Formats: sequence, structure tokens, C-alpha cells
Amino acid sequence: MTAKKSSSKAEQPQVATFADHQVITPPNRLGAYVRRAAQGDRDDPVARAEHALQKLSVQFDDWMNVECDRLAAAHETVLRAGFTPEHSGALYRAAHDIKGAGGTYGYPAAAIAAESLCRIIDHAPVLQDVPTDLIANHIQAILAIVREHDRINAVNVAETLSRRLRGIADEYLAHINRDRPEHLEAILAPSLAPAG
Repeated sequence: MTAKKSSSKAEQPQVATFADHQVITPPNRLGAYVRRAAQGDRDDPVARAEHALQKLSVQFDDWMNVECDRLAAAHETVLRAGFTPEHSGALYRAAHDIKGAGGTYGYPAAAIAAESLCRIIDHAPVLQDVPTDLIANHIQAILAIVREHDRINAVNVAETLSRRLRGIADEYLAHINRDRPEHLEAILAPSLAPAG
């Protein structure tokens, strides 16, 4: 197998032709954006980012409380006005933001419960048919996990609660989607939320 290149110009893709396939390598234009560190330069961008994150961490509790308030408000709106596309979207976005930020902000158990809530919204064929307690329990768990975060043994209780909620939600989703195999694979997949 010998490779033939179509062009030696840096701006042209390189094509290597083999008996049964071709490999196309696009030009790498990123080199112009790379800064080479001078000899002895001790700048560590990862360390700088971690330091900046550490400085911001004093605000994580406040930010998480704001996210929880937004989640509770979205839930109240759904209870009052129903699962319209706008209201269910607001509930989903609030839960999704907690899922994404929970681990970074130091609330991985809240992220797991929020991911479980997102999965319910994603995979329930009819949101109005989801038991109201199932959604309410997820929201109450997220709020309690954030509120009780600093108490002794709260982390263990929060992780246990989040995992049980996920199990209950998965059982429910598997049952109501038993005739929808395209959803079952996603429902039975492992959690994407970072573990504590």
C-alpha cells in the first residue's frame, strides 16, 4: 500500500490513496494561532484557569440558589398553567442548567437529580400524564440538596436520594415507553451527570 498525495500545498487537503480507501487530511490552519512558550516561561494556563475558578467559587452557592429559584418558579408555572411548550421548556432549561452547573458548583447530587428530571421531560410521551409527584419529588430533592449542602452527612443522603429518584424515573420511563424502542435505549443508558 503506497500513498499518493494529490498536492503538496499547505492550503490543499492531502489525499492518500490506497487499494481500498482514501484518507483525506485537511490543512491545519491552527498553527497560526498557537503561541510558543519561550524557554523558561512558567505560564500555566490550566493553573490560571483553576485559580480563577477558585476565586469564583465563593459565589457558587449564590448562583446555585438562583438556579433553584428559577427551577421552583418554572415548576409553579407548570402547576398553575400546565405543560405548554413554553412552560415545559422553561422547566427543562432550569433543570438542564442545574445538571450542567451542579458538578462545577459542588453539587453533583443535584446534577444527578436534575438530569433525571430532564430525562423525564425528554422521554415522556405526554408530559401531562406524568405523575405530578414524580416531577415534584425531583424538584424538592434538588432544592433540599442545595439547601442542606453544608450539613453533616448531607452528601451521602443527597447521593442516595438522587440515585433512587433516577431509578424510579427510569422504571417509569421504561414502562411508558415499552412500545417506543427508540426511547428505551436512551432511557437505559448510564447517567451523564458527573458523579460525586
